[in-house]
Amino acid sequence: MGIIGLGIAAMGVAIGLGLIGYGAMTGMSRQPEAIGKLQTAMIIALAFVELVFLLTVFVGISSAK
Repeated sequence: MGIIGLGIAAMGVAIGLGLIGYGAMTGMSRQPEAIGKLQTAMIIALAFVELVFLLTVFVGISSAK
């Protein structure tokens, strides 16, 4: 069951990263003067999503043993 859970978590992270990128690109195209602020917020959000996935992987591996 752990492998399936990790696969679902990876799929969720991929969808989340795509939505973050899509939102940032949409915002940048609508307001080019705010690109710097949007990039900073996007990178922070991407880092948090990746962190959640890495924590899920480590917890999933440690609980599988």
